[in-house]
Amino acid sequence: MATECTAYRDDKGGLHSTPEKATLADLAGVLGRVGEEGGMTAGVAKLLFEKRKEIERVFAEHDRMTAQADIVSGANGDVIPIKDGR
Repeated sequence: MATECTAYRDDKGGLHSTPEKATLADLAGVLGRVGEEGGMTAGVAKLLFEKRKEIERVFAEHDRMTAQADIVSGANGDVIPIKDGR
């Protein structure tokens, strides 16, 4: 007898049993092949998923710094790198 089930579709159309598995498949797709023969891709995707809050915080801080740099140097202005302290 047929039964109903819930599945989650990734960007490539693959079906997964949990949202996490579908998200991991999408992350792996974004990363492409990592390591020899792509063997590290799934592990890196899982690490990104697990560290999501920390990664988002780092990118938010980066976005704030670059936005501030745009204000200081003028919209779309050049940011002048600090030279080595020698």
